[in-house]
Amino acid sequence: MKLTILGGGGFRVPLVYGALLADRAEGRVTRVVLHDVDAGRLTAVARVLGEQAAGDPDAPEVSFTTDLDDALRGADFVFSAIRVGGLEGRAADERIALDEGVLGQETVGAGGIAYGLRTVPVAVDIARRVARLAPDAWVINFTNPAGLVTEAMSRHLGDRVIGICDSPVGLGRRIATVLGANPREAFIDYVGLNHLGWVRGLRVEGRDELPRLLADPGLLGSFEEGKLFGADWLQSLGAVPNEYLHYYYFNRETVRAYQRAEKTRGAFLRDQQGRFYEEMKLPDTAALTAWDRTRAEREATYMAENRDAAGAGERAADDLSGGYEKVALALMRAIARDERTTLILNVRNRGTLAVLDTDAVIEVPCLVDANGAHPVSVAPLPDHATGLVCSVKAVEREVLSAAGSGSRSTAVKAFALHPLVDSVNVARRLVDGYTSVHPGLAYLK
Repeated sequence: MKLTILGGGGFRVPLVYGALLADRAEGRVTRVVLHDVDAGRLTAVARVLGEQAAGDPDAPEVSFTTDLDDALRGADFVFSAIRVGGLEGRAADERIALDEGVLGQETVGAGGIAYGLRTVPVAVDIARRVARLAPDAWVINFTNPAGLVTEAMSRHLGDRVIGICDSPVGLGRRIATVLGANPREAFIDYVGLNHLGWVRGLRVEGRDELPRLLADPGLLGSFEEGKLFGADWLQSLGAVPNEYLHYYYFNRETVRAYQRAEKTRGAFLRDQQGRFYEEMKLPDTAALTAWDRTRAEREATYMAENRDAAGAGERAADDLSGGYEKVALALMRAIARDERTTLILNVRNRGTLAVLDTDAVIEVPCLVDANGAHPVSVAPLPDHATGLVCSVKAVEREVLSAAGSGSRSTAVKAFALHPLVDSVNVARRLVDGYTSVHPGLAYLK
């Protein structure tokens, strides 16, 4: 089975390859093709993968190319983890927004809109190529903003594109662990959009254990989301939000924390990974050791400003090991081998949430089998969550419209309608700022 990884020179690729190495079952991936626009990054990552596979005669074969069509031909699965504009683009997204006093995070607020506007046209081109060159392939999308990009690709690939994210998985694991349950045996009642969802129940052997957690301030304060949001707020909500909702519920505090930071997250990662790729140019560098060291620092500093603003302290050790690669492997195995499982995924709504249309991509538990991912029926969202989900989905639709039409005024509308952008004039200045630094937004007229 052939797996093509788009963004194959990306820093997280060894996590995916490590998961593949651990899979010894019949029908596993035997060939991995890495694609990237940067040949130097491909060479660096291929060195890390070579050291990972050292001494393993059954390791999946690895090749790499800068030719997208060659990479896609014959693929059974396409894993898309591209970053249009690179980390330099992310750093610019964050800084331009913060200069206007609004959030510039990669997937949330102004930064997420800017990233989406320059990513959607590229993702759509990829989807069209997959439809032409590998029509039987399944696309697993991790490219951010994951829900928005998955919806853009689904307009050309239908249900054969599925978005994944490790945030709901980590959240469910933490809640189950705090409650003394085995995360593998718990059903997580989670619903929303990517980076905008809530755990409303955790069922073990048919019993919902979440009320027990919400009734105990001590338990609530013992894991990351409890520390971020505070026990009182979680009890008021009657649910546990995805960590990214901290940007909404504590927006002023977060913006101030990001403005005070020495570097934005994008600038930090740009410099950190830049050092890694420079180090990899040296022939005597221990590639896997260098990658492990860089990854550990990256994970330890994730959402550091949010934790500082909330006084939440350091990340727990269990949260430093990644997770999306496990979701990707479980998804591929379920489809390729009909190993039925339940995963929280980004898929088309298909009537699951009545407040959204059938083609809107949402993030919910899905039953996965050889025919793909099928969203599980869920109860309606409470009014406060419904309002936020509908508002952000409307913004995503404006982003898709602007990316398809090239309309600058529609792009302004997307920014202005976002709950975290509080002024049409700010929206206009954001579009001016982003188009001035991103060549990929030159299509906006």
